[in-house]
Amino acid sequence: MRIAISAESTIDLPKEMLEKFNIKTVPFTVVMGEEEYFDGEFELQQVFDFVSKTKKLPHTSAVNKVQYEEHFNKLLQEYDAIIHFSMSSKSSSAVFNAQSVASEMKNVYVVDTLSLSGGIALLAMKARKFVDQGKSVEEILAEINELIPKITVAVVVDKLNYLHAGGRCSGLTLFGANLLGIKPQLLVKNGQITAAKKFIGKIEGVVKKHCEDVFNTFADYDKENAFIAHAAASEQMIENAKQCLIARGFKNIYVMSVGSTIACHTGPKALGIMFINK
Repeated sequence: MRIAISAESTIDLPKEMLEKFNIKTVPFTVVMGEEEYFDGEFELQQVFDFVSKTKKLPHTSAVNKVQYEEHFNKLLQEYDAIIHFSMSSKSSSAVFNAQSVASEMKNVYVVDTLSLSGGIALLAMKARKFVDQGKSVEEILAEINELIPKITVAVVVDKLNYLHAGGRCSGLTLFGANLLGIKPQLLVKNGQITAAKKFIGKIEGVVKKHCEDVFNTFADYDKENAFIAHAAASEQMIENAKQCLIARGFKNIYVMSVGSTIACHTGPKALGIMFINK
């Protein structure tokens, strides 16, 4: 059986990795002022420039039902079945739109990843591996459902301005964090973004503390793949995270820029590490 692996643009994989793992994507929409774009078709700096100029966040829209229908129908011309990995239902309505469309079609299976960015990518890459091993759709879905609660997504953010603009923190919290130089750590738990530790200092050094803290919490993990996903992070931030992952023995460490949908919430100089726990 020919099985397609699909996801929204919030998987954040660069074009070369999408091609390597044969993952088909359908984009979110980003609206900046009067202009409307598909996620991934413009430079991330354009988002930050828009916010700096207007003091407003871009508006992001989930993939709608018509877009899913077109996307799935196109894939079904080439494949016998589709396994679609959707962004967490706790963060977006995308999965509900995808499920609604899939319910009217045959052999389209929608997975609520309860994750985002590299977390989705880890699941999709595992699915590709299972497909290549000749596993059935049912076997793949069973494997993936066991992996979903084991996905770790841990992000550190340089400033709270974007989170405040998006209604995720109060003005008082923003003021205090900026005054003290606090860099918050965010974890994705049960599909929701939650605040965890708070670090103080320059973001490059904080990345080290952030990564060490994550691995103090999660001591046993699948060493096959790990992701560093960032929004305009400095080379030193990326290198510090990479060295931490190398020290933990990960076989493949992928570095990628997040898409505009994610960056609209984190702002610049945000960095996350993603891997699978055992």
